[in-house]
Amino acid sequence: MLKTPLHQSESARSFFLLHKPFLAGHGTASLPVRPRQSFHTKKQKKSSVRFVSGNIIKAEVSSTTSTTEKSIKVKAIVTVQVTVGGFFSNLGLTRGLDDISDLLGKSLLLELVSANLDPKSGREKATVKDYALRLGQEENEVKYESDFVVPPDFGDIGAILVENEHHKEMFIKNIVLDGFPNGTVNVSCDSWVHSKFDNPEKRIFFTNKSYLPSDTPDGLKRMREKELEILRGTGVGERKTFERIYDYDKYNDLGDPDSKEELARPVLGGKEHPYPRRCRTGREPTVKDPLSESRSSSVYVPRDEAFSEVKSLTFSVKTLSSVLGALLPSIETALINPDLGFPYFTAIDSLFNEGLNLPKPENLGFFQSLLPRLVKLIKDGGDDLLQFETPEMIDRDKFSWFRDEEFSRQTLAGLNPYSIELVTEWPLKSKLDPKIYGPAESAITREVIEQEIKGVMTLDEAIEGKKLFILDYHDLFLPYVYKVREIEGTTLYGSRTLFFLTHDCTLRPLAIELTRPAGNDKPQWRQVFTPNWDATSCWLWRLAKAHVNAHDSGYHQLVIHWLRTHCSCEPYIIAANRQLSAMHPIYRLLLPHFRYTMEINALARESLINGGGVIETSFSPGKYSTELSSVAYDQLWRFDMEALPADLIRRGMAVEDPKAKHGIKLTIEDYPFANDGLDLWAAIKQWVSDYVNHYYPEPSLIESDQELQDWWTEVRTKGHEDKKDEPWWPVLKTQADLTHILTTIIWVVSGHHAAVNFGQYVYAGYFPNRPTITRTNMPTEEPSETEFLNFLKKPEFALLKCFPSQIQATKVMAVLDVLSNHSPDEEYIGDAMEPSWAECPIIKAAFERFSGNLKELEGIIDARNADINLKNRFGAGIVPYELLKPVSKPGVTGMGVPNSISI
Repeated sequence: MLKTPLHQSESARSFFLLHKPFLAGHGTASLPVRPRQSFHTKKQKKSSVRFVSGNIIKAEVSSTTSTTEKSIKVKAIVTVQVTVGGFFSNLGLTRGLDDISDLLGKSLLLELVSANLDPKSGREKATVKDYALRLGQEENEVKYESDFVVPPDFGDIGAILVENEHHKEMFIKNIVLDGFPNGTVNVSCDSWVHSKFDNPEKRIFFTNKSYLPSDTPDGLKRMREKELEILRGTGVGERKTFERIYDYDKYNDLGDPDSKEELARPVLGGKEHPYPRRCRTGREPTVKDPLSESRSSSVYVPRDEAFSEVKSLTFSVKTLSSVLGALLPSIETALINPDLGFPYFTAIDSLFNEGLNLPKPENLGFFQSLLPRLVKLIKDGGDDLLQFETPEMIDRDKFSWFRDEEFSRQTLAGLNPYSIELVTEWPLKSKLDPKIYGPAESAITREVIEQEIKGVMTLDEAIEGKKLFILDYHDLFLPYVYKVREIEGTTLYGSRTLFFLTHDCTLRPLAIELTRPAGNDKPQWRQVFTPNWDATSCWLWRLAKAHVNAHDSGYHQLVIHWLRTHCSCEPYIIAANRQLSAMHPIYRLLLPHFRYTMEINALARESLINGGGVIETSFSPGKYSTELSSVAYDQLWRFDMEALPADLIRRGMAVEDPKAKHGIKLTIEDYPFANDGLDLWAAIKQWVSDYVNHYYPEPSLIESDQELQDWWTEVRTKGHEDKKDEPWWPVLKTQADLTHILTTIIWVVSGHHAAVNFGQYVYAGYFPNRPTITRTNMPTEEPSETEFLNFLKKPEFALLKCFPSQIQATKVMAVLDVLSNHSPDEEYIGDAMEPSWAECPIIKAAFERFSGNLKELEGIIDARNADINLKNRFGAGIVPYELLKPVSKPGVTGMGVPNSISI
């Protein structure tokens, strides 16, 4: 309960009795209340208030209404979240000064802003001001109280200004005003409020009522524009942690040339390496490369995009930071030899059964407290133990990774269901220059295919009947083969893998082609491998599959996951905050789908995709990883193809069919990702359509909405500047245009990301199923006599030697475990209604329909997974396809679709 404030007569005695809690306590001591006066007086009607960015919410209020007709007495209570690094943390002298500010009643200055202009002067009305006094603390919340006297002609409240009088920032959850004749005014802030000593600018919080620019009340027009100006910044100077400025920059901070010459990396963004833009930080350029930005211990993101101090310590990004910053170095210490592979498959099993001893960090129990799933405490004073949970796939069927059926099934229902394509032309041909890379035509011949089909049909019949499918990593990887091979302990090929669709909608692998281009005074080398029955061919086939799986792992992580979700979506977030007001209905629709993405992207630049980071040291393209994702962005990324139906059609996995469900017919009927994904896409589209058509009943309102048009223009011309002149960008003129654009964005950050992220530990936790890198060439590529004899004697050792090293494997497994984890406070799609949506009965009803549709989808997915006829999701030892089930319990579950890219 809240502690009762001390009486005024006790204040002097209280100051001396409680001086220790003020200076070094946890903010639980009650503070005296002083008589207070409002600076001004005016009146208000019912309204609700909400701010631009989010984290957490809640508040309470008591009130009294005056008996006079001239003014209204309004009581407000502000709820402040106790955070790790904010005002209520126990830190030094400024903490003591801030406690004194609380004692003296100068904690927060609140100002009520009228939505109306003064009818006489035509100017903004004077605000109604008062200081908020501290009442006390209840668990992790501190309450402040304020009294206002509002004149009867004040009009509707349009906004509240807040000034933080403390020396430290505060996380304000909400403010509640009570005493208006028409009821309570709820002000959901969910935002960090900087100290006035850092920035004298007051914070602006708008009401929950959404306004198109043309409908903005006159009293708020200036503030609407002013807030956007603040968020855009000036584009100069280094950003400070308390700022909320959104601006663009190239990916020029991945390298670290000042540290080591070999850590220099090209700038991504521009003609040479096209790329989306990231948030500008303004750090100084490096000494050795003026085009690159210097690195720092932490990366700036606008203050309300950072959440780790507010969310619980179990939140995934906090955990991921711990893994990257402390656990991975401990693994490297424990495993001294970076090139040491696993000598036996039982050594891989021991990671799950016995674990790996880690040197204990200085602060005892650090790993065990933050990473209880990964790190077990053996005993007091002993080492910590890194012990992995057995992934569900291996728990169900230990040998599933070895089987061709599972290799094929995972192209439709695994971690990367985005790469499989229909073969429509024969012969298969490369688009690369044959003078440089060798003959364009594939070595997989008609005879090879018809031999593997075994007389079921001819090649022409298979193509005409849409029976041939391909994983094509030939043209994208081939130019990097020799570059990657220069890196010690790794290799690379270009690859093509062909599959045949059987009568029961399962795929059967037919052939794998691995290619080394001509170069370095060597001719082109390539070979086709097939799943033959003799022992040597079987082991060569298994090695070829390991190479293809490594290609797929790299492409999945760099292109399907990082580029197409995290990287490409950051410009949408930056543009929205720069061009759409917090009171704009489209901003409010998108807000829950943008939460926390910028911070996880900053963390990725800091430790995952940076030079020498986890991706470069453990995945196939090595130090060329992000450069390869730039090539993919240049050649493959199109906004209009990011919509799920368009993506399926582009890959030949579906065709338009007005009679089919959702208007498209799947080429493979049992395609779990597409089956569930299209249902989720349709539910999102219906919700977005209802929302858009409510606020834009006429197309003219969309064309005349300057904020909306500026947002979409900036996405194209600044956020994706290197593709700004492409003809495929959707126009924005009608409700259907806007609905499609927004549905695409929401699908990518929710469904697409969930499908390719939360199954990572399930499918790649046992790395032989999806090795991230291959370290040796095929035994048939120019082998020495000794090498080939060793392969013949011990083919199992050849496979183990090809797999990632112990350090590479364990580092990736630890990261994937965290990336696949749902925190207890995960925010799932359709699960919680935003306060601004609840304000409007029509929007509220539309969201409830959306939420109901998603609950129905869960039942549909369960029924599909129990259908014996759907062999790609039901069968002995098969992991059910649940990645697109909307809601999940905490942990590594292989299901659940969060609102946003939050990990």
